[in-house]
Amino acid sequence: MAETLNAADRAGELEEQLRSGHAVVDLDPSTVDASFVPDRMAYSEEAHRELVQAIKAEGQIVPILVRPHTQEQGRFQVAYGHRRLRAVTELGIKVRAVVRELTDEQLVVAQGQENNARTNLSFIEKARFALQLEERGFRRDVIMQALCVDRPRVSQMVKFASSIPMEIINAIGPAPGIGRRKWEDFAALITKGNIDKARYAIERAENSGRDSDAKFEAAYKALTTRAEVSRPELWTAPDGTRLAKYTETDDKFSIVIDRKLSPRFGKFLVSRLEQLYNEFQAREKE
Repeated sequence: MAETLNAADRAGELEEQLRSGHAVVDLDPSTVDASFVPDRMAYSEEAHRELVQAIKAEGQIVPILVRPHTQEQGRFQVAYGHRRLRAVTELGIKVRAVVRELTDEQLVVAQGQENNARTNLSFIEKARFALQLEERGFRRDVIMQALCVDRPRVSQMVKFASSIPMEIINAIGPAPGIGRRKWEDFAALITKGNIDKARYAIERAENSGRDSDAKFEAAYKALTTRAEVSRPELWTAPDGTRLAKYTETDDKFSIVIDRKLSPRFGKFLVSRLEQLYNEFQAREKE
């Protein structure tokens, strides 16, 4: 019951601020949800920390823009100001916000235009945002307004973003230093047959702590560099029989058994693989 009263009190306080002419109100950050269409991808922790320190020292100077949530009473949805919302949430203070009744179209237009005005989205973020809006059924003129581009440009962005698996785009991230031409080259290279190669390169870059630009470059290099194939090496049995050949590349180690010399040795080797693998694992742990 107390929680219900508190919620009602908060709603009443907010309504009073709006009625009395306050353009900016203070909201509990826990009542504010993100936009239903994300535009920005990951941003650096360094930039976040700088924003937190600036708000801690000077307060939140620029309000965020929100609308009343369309499905949950007493909650709000961000049009723009996601970074400021995250910062004040971490500081444990209320968020200064302008509350407006916005349609879905008005929200995404405000969201896109504010990001273009303040900190330009990278090429891939814009293309990804355009595709997400297209998939949600927004008209092309709305997408044009949100991204401040003409109709042919929107068509190019949607077509381009559709040509790269979204999992690869999300894994690479915003890549602010990578422009349209390099991304288009990458899109022309990636296929179902080499997507695993790109994915593996991105994972290695991620595990090495590399940034988004470097992850793109790693994936691009993986798709443009041919694996160096070494010459087959012979393995000779103690009795002098040249029974097997093995080949080693960056991605594979292959053994070929000559069945003419020993028809059953290959299957015998396979039957012992588990034992050999366990021996290998034990030795690796030593």
